[in-house]
Amino acid sequence: MATALILSESDQSSQSDSSLSSRSINRSLRLAEKEKRKNEAEDPFVLALKYFSEVEAGTPVIGNDEVDRNLVFVEKVAFSNGLSPEAISVMLEFAMSLRMGTSICVRVLKCLIPASVVPEEAVVRAVVWLTVGNLPISTQVLFIKWTLTVFDMIDGKDQLRAIYGFIFSLITEENLCPFICHLLYLLTRKESVRVFRVRKLLELQSKLGRQPFLLHLLSLYKVFCPELVTLSIPSRMRSGFKNHISPWKSALIGVQKRNGVPAASSISLAFIIKDKTSDRKRKRCCLELPTLSMITNKEPQTEQTFGRKVVPLVHIHSFAQLLENMHRIELPAQMGSLLGSSLALQYLDCVQDESAILRLNFWLGCTLHEELLFCSDGGDAQNSEEAMQFLNKLLSAQHFLQEGFSSSDAFLYKFLNVWDGSLLRPQILGLLSNIPVIPSSQIGRLLFEPLTQLFFTSSLFFKCGLMECLNSMLLKWLTWHSVYALEDDLDISLNSHTSINITLSGFKDSVMELVHFAGRLASVGLQLEGCHSLLLSFILEFYETVCDTFVKFALPLMVMPPPGVFYPALFATDPTSVDRLAYIMHRYKVNLISAKTQEKLAEQTFHISRQTFQQFNHYVVVMVNCLWNSRMFHPSDDIQVGEELLLKSRVPDYWTSFDLIHHPAFVSYAVDFHQKCWPDRKDMDLNSIKHSKPWSWYLEYLFTQGFDGLKDFVQSNISRQVKAGGGQGDTQQR
Repeated sequence: MATALILSESDQSSQSDSSLSSRSINRSLRLAEKEKRKNEAEDPFVLALKYFSEVEAGTPVIGNDEVDRNLVFVEKVAFSNGLSPEAISVMLEFAMSLRMGTSICVRVLKCLIPASVVPEEAVVRAVVWLTVGNLPISTQVLFIKWTLTVFDMIDGKDQLRAIYGFIFSLITEENLCPFICHLLYLLTRKESVRVFRVRKLLELQSKLGRQPFLLHLLSLYKVFCPELVTLSIPSRMRSGFKNHISPWKSALIGVQKRNGVPAASSISLAFIIKDKTSDRKRKRCCLELPTLSMITNKEPQTEQTFGRKVVPLVHIHSFAQLLENMHRIELPAQMGSLLGSSLALQYLDCVQDESAILRLNFWLGCTLHEELLFCSDGGDAQNSEEAMQFLNKLLSAQHFLQEGFSSSDAFLYKFLNVWDGSLLRPQILGLLSNIPVIPSSQIGRLLFEPLTQLFFTSSLFFKCGLMECLNSMLLKWLTWHSVYALEDDLDISLNSHTSINITLSGFKDSVMELVHFAGRLASVGLQLEGCHSLLLSFILEFYETVCDTFVKFALPLMVMPPPGVFYPALFATDPTSVDRLAYIMHRYKVNLISAKTQEKLAEQTFHISRQTFQQFNHYVVVMVNCLWNSRMFHPSDDIQVGEELLLKSRVPDYWTSFDLIHHPAFVSYAVDFHQKCWPDRKDMDLNSIKHSKPWSWYLEYLFTQGFDGLKDFVQSNISRQVKAGGGQGDTQQR
């Protein structure tokens, strides 16, 4: 009993100590809270917010030092660290309710710089004030501009979409129309598209003309409901809406950097382009990809419209999760973040969401035009590094999707006219190689004219890079044709994300224009660079693609290389170039024979012009006479030199100067073969190789050196016959 009593007293003592400790902690918390409230009560910013939340309507502004002092405190915090969501709500409600008139309303709107997020409820209440109050149109425009600026920072969009019809009703005001169209574009979903809204937009278009902001909204409506929008939308429109965010953009970027938020990650740069009247003397470009984030800061929730659970893309961490939630994906707040995520690109590739592609294209068009095309300080090292990283990520995304973006194509068409050929050369040429097929009527103006000026005024390395780019472009065009061409070979879809088609004849014309353009550049470029072997290598690589257009890519087209490419390759001093030319001529023959066979069998209505056969046969005869028959400078050849001039050169047996033995590209092999075949001879006579057996041995020796192109050419174009006298009696096949 005593022991039990002792334990009971011990427990009571322990409980007493615990209670005392708890009371001490609670007292400390109360003191801390009291101290916090005291500090807040003394904080001028908190007092200013309290003032604006409690100020009565009709309070005069003129001569009111208190309102000016409090507003200065708010502006100081806003432009240094940004305003909290609560502060945004208080100041936005004060401004839009016009408690103290319109003059101070404009000043308040200009200092609404959010530090983190913007409460959706505050924005909705402000939209309602547009018609409740007596706001001037200029102030309404300023508010809509602010909403567009912070759109991606609003913590939700459901309530805004719920009043879509109310916002749409504001479109009838002519001064507000461009900005309301922009806001509606960001809020539009499939269920938002209605017949009466399409009719209203068409009515406005008949009144205002084919304005870009109306066309862009109609184009989005057509993506969601093509049966409701029968209007033909131009395939090449300006890249997006005008830049409405200039009053707040620089301040937002500065606040985000001071707060440790990645610059431009939350600013709504989507669907805008640089305004022509804005200042182009910019010294800082921001080309960082925004981070992948969801539209709201809430957990995945059930979407009321469809009654299904949506999953933000940022919550997907594996391809298996992507497949499980493929049709429940919620796209991120900033579409540009898709370029930095492989899972996001896989989603775009699998789902083929045209609205997402359209939004991404508009964001990309704005970024490229505003931050790169119009950034005059391109020589700054940091700017160039940012631009290079951005374009590399864009290139990586294009290679992943196996196609380019229409906005990057439009950017390139403008950028080529101001490009110096050296700034970001690998990235620009990489983007250029991804350009889809351009109609032959436009390809000269968009590509050939600016590239011609750059080619003839730039260095050898640029010429090589451009020839590689043109080869890659042609290869992708031909591959695209073989993949996307329809069975009847009539219409071809230009892009997997668009419905723009081109006829087969139009595609052939574009390819032919590209090949002829490359041929002209190559011919003049070889003259300017003294037939440089590096440039010749890239040119021959291009024609290795051209020579197989029929067999490999099923394109009924044959274009022979110009003489300005054929002869420099034939007389090149390096054996690799001659061997590649022989391979190209062999593949031309294979393609021509295959096409001729199908034409005879009536399998394909592909008629090869007589001129193509004549040019091919002429090239083959020249090669055989040069390399095999030792009949150079024959009167029937293209290259004719006067007899007197040849005699003055004092070159013995000048007609044999370019055969397989004496050709500058193969003479070292002939000398090596002669030494191996007749090691004891003191006098070297290369003509002894032309005898029957040594000639056959010499050919086998050349073929073992890796000249497979030369081997194929000899086997397919030359019939080797040995006479009884032991001499060389080879003849050409016709």
